[in-house]
Amino acid sequence: MTTTRAPAELMSTEISEQPDVWRRLLGSEQFAAAAQQIAEYRPRMVWLAARGTSDHAALYAKYLVEVVLELPAGLVSPSTMTAYGAKPDLRDVLVLGISQSGGSPDLLTSLEVARAQGALTVAVTNNASSTLAQVAAVHIDVLAGPELAVAATKSYTAQLLALYLLLTHSRGRSATVEALPELGERLLGQEHQVQEQAQRYRFAQRLVTTARGYSYPTAREAALKLMETSYLSAQAFSGADLMHGPLAVIDAQVPVLAVVGEGPGGAAMGAVLPRLIDAGADVFTVGTAEAVARSTGGIVLPRGVPEELSPVLEILPFQQLALHLAVARGGNPDEPRGLRKVTETL
Repeated sequence: MTTTRAPAELMSTEISEQPDVWRRLLGSEQFAAAAQQIAEYRPRMVWLAARGTSDHAALYAKYLVEVVLELPAGLVSPSTMTAYGAKPDLRDVLVLGISQSGGSPDLLTSLEVARAQGALTVAVTNNASSTLAQVAAVHIDVLAGPELAVAATKSYTAQLLALYLLLTHSRGRSATVEALPELGERLLGQEHQVQEQAQRYRFAQRLVTTARGYSYPTAREAALKLMETSYLSAQAFSGADLMHGPLAVIDAQVPVLAVVGEGPGGAAMGAVLPRLIDAGADVFTVGTAEAVARSTGGIVLPRGVPEELSPVLEILPFQQLALHLAVARGGNPDEPRGLRKVTETL
């Protein structure tokens, strides 16, 4: 007997599961041993290898490494090792391979080469039995459970939180970290506002997303979700880059999705919003009450969440927006055309 699902049923369910996924991660004991192994290795720099949505989690981790650990960090170009056969000297380098499935061939090759070249390799996946998890010296399971929707949602925020717990383990847990699941549930409860916003953008052909600092990966992930579910042309820009040439494409026909949270990154967006409004753009902001008040509309984030932790929360309204916009445009985000769950590249 064939079960017929409503459009977006899988994606909707997985979005709603995220607070429970975070509870599992917060109760996991896997981070202490992994953090201890990294501390004993004493890396001089960190490399991050990922593809697709996981690449945005890697970019978030890059900010954590550079700001919190004060170590240099870089995003790996896997093709240097897969297509070109490069074998860089990676002694004293921590290499993090981030993949929801743990099945990307290019990431597998990258971690195999990195380990052979002296790196400490850590795989961050949602599949403990994956090849990537087996090849790495250390494995972190993001504990998101089976993710059936093609568009990654719960595995993405699970990656963010897992990376945060791993890379900041030595600082201990704050009350805000422990409160994340409850904060997430409250934020998801504003879905009706996001659904109304989706109707405004039903006929949009292009969108721009923008943010600074820790929130920049959120802008990139939001753009990806909109492209793969609603088939929009969505471009992500750092707020700094947007103020140069790309500002010329902004007008009343190009909505802008902005992330303006607390902290230096949000403060750096202070000069961006007025320029967007002056250009006639419809600006939907996820962030502080002050930033939302200066925009066309938006969703207010909980106060007092450290900037380095905010990306776990701030992507939630954009996931909901991608879902509702796809449905409003007559699509089904559970079955995006031409996409597969595992990206295989070389």
